Amino acid sequence: MAKQHKLEASPTTVHWGYFDATLPSALEIDSGDIVVLQSVSGGPDNLPSKGYYVPPELYEIHDKVPRKMLGHILTGPININGAQPGQVLQVDILKIKLRQDWGYNFVKPLSGGLPGEFEETSHMTIKLDENKNEGELPWGTRLPLRPFFGVMGCAPPPNWGMISSIAPRAHGGNMDNKELIAGTTLLLPIFVEGAKFSAGDGHGCQGDGEVCVTAIETALEGEFRLTLRDDIEINLPQAETPSHLMTMAFDEDLDDAAKEALRQMISLITQRTNLSKTEAYSLCSLAADLRITQIVNGNKGVHVMLPKTVL
Repeated sequence: MAKQHKLEASPTTVHWGYFDATLPSALEIDSGDIVVLQSVSGGPDNLPSKGYYVPPELYEIHDKVPRKMLGHILTGPININGAQPGQVLQVDILKIKLRQDWGYNFVKPLSGGLPGEFEETSHMTIKLDENKNEGELPWGTRLPLRPFFGVMGCAPPPNWGMISSIAPRAHGGNMDNKELIAGTTLLLPIFVEGAKFSAGDGHGCQGDGEVCVTAIETALEGEFRLTLRDDIEINLPQAETPSHLMTMAFDEDLDDAAKEALRQMISLITQRTNLSKTEAYSLCSLAADLRITQIVNGNKGVHVMLPKTVL
């Protein structure tokens, strides 16, 4: 029988700013187990004024956890017993909910999709209403919430060493893909024994592109079923929503990311059907949508969405 575990964010269960294959595990589970994972977000400069709930562990993390690289506070890693390089980690995203009543967004010089065009730092606190499922911007606009984890990933290959959590890569990481909501299944390549899955960078909502470099950044609780797969092979993250198949790719060049995401989808179609590569290419032109995931994380992201009904 699958077991359920809880992994709270704390100074002993988070790593700030980086992925590293040598990180000791914060939790060990068996394949098929369910983990309720809590995340926090932001540094001291991102805290709101009085009147909002701040998870108490966030203050302790600020005081005790070294920020080894510029990046996110990530909860984990989770070791899945028996995981081996070359296998795939299936992450069934069962539930996601808010952990606090606020989020933040900022603009700063030399960052985002228009670096150099905004000369001053701007920071805003956004009120979140879980009952109404809304975020209220300071000028009154209300946005529907669609929470997801901006960062979900396994440990990178050991020869990469310590890497920043900012750029998404083959191991996943800061994909910032707004389609990875509850009800979606994410597939991640495994590069180290145990897989070592971590998550964080909670988003209340985000537009494709994440153009100013931040979404509604907030603390989330996610419920994940983590299952090892050795019946499939992938070299980049993929996902499946109730209605669509999804392939993803990341590159400093947006054109190259789009080409690779398309190649991945063509390959996926030929694996799941008796269509030829040429027929799959035509089908993508007629039915698939190429979307810009984000343009702000060093490696830009593109994801291809194909309705499952066309297969």
